[in-house]
Amino acid sequence: MPKWRLLRATENPARLVLTAFASLIVIGTILLRIPAAFDGPQPPILDSLFTSTSATTVTGLATLDISGFSAFGELIILLLIQVGGFGIMALGAILSVVASHRMGLSQRKLAAAEFGTLDNGVLAEVDLRGILRRVAEITLLVELTLGFILFLRLWLGGYESVTRSLYSGLFHSISAFNNAGISLYSDSLEQFHGDPYLLIPLSLAFILGGFGFPIIIEVLRQVRGTGPVGQRSNRRGLARIDPKRWSLHAKITVTATIALVVIGPLTFAVLEWRNPLTLGSLDVGERILASWFQGTTPRTAGFNTIDIGGLQEPTLLFVTTLMFIGAGPASTSGGIKVTTFAVLAFVIWAEVRGRNDVNVFGRRLSRGVVRQAITIALLSVGLVVGTALVLVGTMDVTLTPALFEATSAFGTVGLSTGLTGELNSISRALLVIVMLAGRIGPMTFVTAIALKNRDLPYRYPEERPIIG
Repeated sequence: MPKWRLLRATENPARLVLTAFASLIVIGTILLRIPAAFDGPQPPILDSLFTSTSATTVTGLATLDISGFSAFGELIILLLIQVGGFGIMALGAILSVVASHRMGLSQRKLAAAEFGTLDNGVLAEVDLRGILRRVAEITLLVELTLGFILFLRLWLGGYESVTRSLYSGLFHSISAFNNAGISLYSDSLEQFHGDPYLLIPLSLAFILGGFGFPIIIEVLRQVRGTGPVGQRSNRRGLARIDPKRWSLHAKITVTATIALVVIGPLTFAVLEWRNPLTLGSLDVGERILASWFQGTTPRTAGFNTIDIGGLQEPTLLFVTTLMFIGAGPASTSGGIKVTTFAVLAFVIWAEVRGRNDVNVFGRRLSRGVVRQAITIALLSVGLVVGTALVLVGTMDVTLTPALFEATSAFGTVGLSTGLTGELNSISRALLVIVMLAGRIGPMTFVTAIALKNRDLPYRYPEERPIIG
């Protein structure tokens, strides 16, 4: 691409990110069309596109059985997961630096939007290379550590051979930390539903990945004793972690995440405890483990240890809500993000109490933040509901599973009641768009709003319509 075109592209970081994702999906589709990528007859190109999109957007929905791919095809999917989870976040900023040899205002906003640091100052003093280096270090450390743990369990537990355990451990480690939910097993992780040595490390990995890199980096900086301007503390290790010194972004994200991690498994257990198709057929210990795993994975991870098609309708609606919320900003999750959900909750609470300002943890939220949260939520509701209606109108399916499937695609979760494999061509093409929109949607909306925030030189007279 000529230098002037690249420079022009970097003027709109949101568009650059969208282009990067779309390009990676196209490349992945081409690679998956290579005959060596699939055992047996080559699948239709729409299935290759769907698989590439699902892996790139770290969603996990599949129209093809994973067992149909060769080792080469699985490696392509793994590469798409890794690049889609980490590389795309860095690609736009790297291209900006390569093209202009400096980091201008729009590039700074791109980096800030990608890593969730808009206006919070957490990483404001860290240069772009420093951010990318730290993100790479965290990614490799978590993935290699988890991969080794899974390898030991798969091998020593007698599940697979040494070489297969090593490969499977690394694959599921990358898939878990990137919240992809793509498994090498046709039944996802159902065969391991009673193995805490596998499921607990996996769940901790995708919960950690769901926090987002800004939160992880901020906590690590406290552990190392480095403050916002580089000062060091005399305290050492974990004793340095002080939630009172966290940024507002960190406080909201961590608080909301902890609340959902507690509410999710408890609610899932209450709703499904006696359901013979899910928890009812397991012993008490396995029920608790399955409730924990299935109560935390819907926020973005997408693995399952029980048959999702066997869930009762109230549980499906609850899981749909979790998928719609998603995880933290600057993570690999989709959905509206926990911060958006929390901000909306704070807005409602302030309105109920008759407060003019929305105050959170001793800080006042700006009207711009509130407006962005409302915009993201309403656009997301419209996208999910519209997609569900199309599924209902073009397929023989009721509203609940259609809404579940649409939300799973938008939230880049990957859970399915079994509807994905039955999708027609129109529905598959639609979900490709929804998965892409869900992966970059909220981030793109916020970035676009931030870059186009131009006040008019005049203001209209104020008038209040009747609300409610």
